[in-house]
Amino acid sequence: METIMVYLDNMFAGLPRSPEVERMKQELLSGMEDKYLELKQEGRSENEAVGIVISEFGNIEELMEELGIQTEDAAETYPVLTEEEVQAYLAAKRSAGFWTGLGVWLSSAGIAFLILMDTLFESFGSSSDQGTFGIGSVLGMSGMFVLVAVAVGMFIYSGMKLGRFEYMEIGFQLPRSLLMTLQRNKASFALTYRVALITGVCLCILSPVFIFAGAYVNDTYASYGVSALLATAGIGVFLFVYYGNIQGSYTTLLENQHLNAAKREEARAVRAVEAVVWPLATAFFLFTGFVYQRWDINWAIFPIVGILSGSFSNVYHIMKNKKPS
Repeated sequence: METIMVYLDNMFAGLPRSPEVERMKQELLSGMEDKYLELKQEGRSENEAVGIVISEFGNIEELMEELGIQTEDAAETYPVLTEEEVQAYLAAKRSAGFWTGLGVWLSSAGIAFLILMDTLFESFGSSSDQGTFGIGSVLGMSGMFVLVAVAVGMFIYSGMKLGRFEYMEIGFQLPRSLLMTLQRNKASFALTYRVALITGVCLCILSPVFIFAGAYVNDTYASYGVSALLATAGIGVFLFVYYGNIQGSYTTLLENQHLNAAKREEARAVRAVEAVVWPLATAFFLFTGFVYQRWDINWAIFPIVGILSGSFSNVYHIMKNKKPS
């Protein structure tokens, strides 16, 4: 029965949510349930019963024509993706998520390396000569820039892998069999995604413990704790990016195919804002860290920006709906 309900949801996803459409959907669901139970009583297997019910469902276009219902994007026709295209897109998103997440971690590790080298040579220089502090800064800055340069290369590579799928932003369709397969794969991946998300959140929340533990032992060790915080939080962000990209690929294939022009405009606006706020957040993090030495608290900018970024979509949607048509 769940397969039938999912099938109906997908068939009606592109229709306007009017009382007439909802009534037709409920009537169809009731009739399909009755037919399904009748077939089960006759001894048919689960797959046989579902297949017969779906085959007798009829043509959704004919039902819409009888009732005079038009889809929200009736004038638009979109290409049907093949299984090879879908698998290539999923593989590209997974790979892009890995390289992007690794690039974020390398950026975080680069800053951690700078702080680590600076602290090490500063502590040694306090007991010998003052020149060692300069050596630590040079080594730390050199290592940081090398890691950040590698990370930027990974970001560019990730963007290039996804560039050939830009045509999907215009719109697409999926065959019914492929749609069902993707729904099962997404359901199977749900537990992995939740575990990765919870693990990443826990790592980010627990990472400041290194600073407190280092400060408890010695004030100098607090700087080592900052390095450990950045490396640990970077692992958590890697989990967000990598597994979030995989989850996002399923969301794009299963949900975005039904987006109308207004929804696609909203998605592009959200991506444009995110492309600005995240680099600004990183710049703020580095500025407050190097200028004011507030590595102990400035990391909080990232979860704050994450929450605000997630809320922007809802705010944008509300403001668009308030505009007179």
